[in-house]
Amino acid sequence: MDREHAKGVADKAKGSIKEGAGKLTGDKDLQMEGKTDKAKGAVHNAAGDVKDAARDAADAMEK
Repeated sequence: MDREHAKGVADKAKGSIKEGAGKLTGDKDLQMEGKTDKAKGAVHNAAGDVKDAARDAADAMEK
């Protein structure tokens, strides 16, 4: 797991916790923060996927 994927997992986990806490307490702002963190996590995962694909393509060209 590279750095981008690790950040993605961490942001998604943090977002899920915030969103759940917001629902539990009725705090709409905390829910929105959680959703935002989850979205950031998805972006980090996508960036990691792009890096992986680029690395795989470069490896394939070397062979």
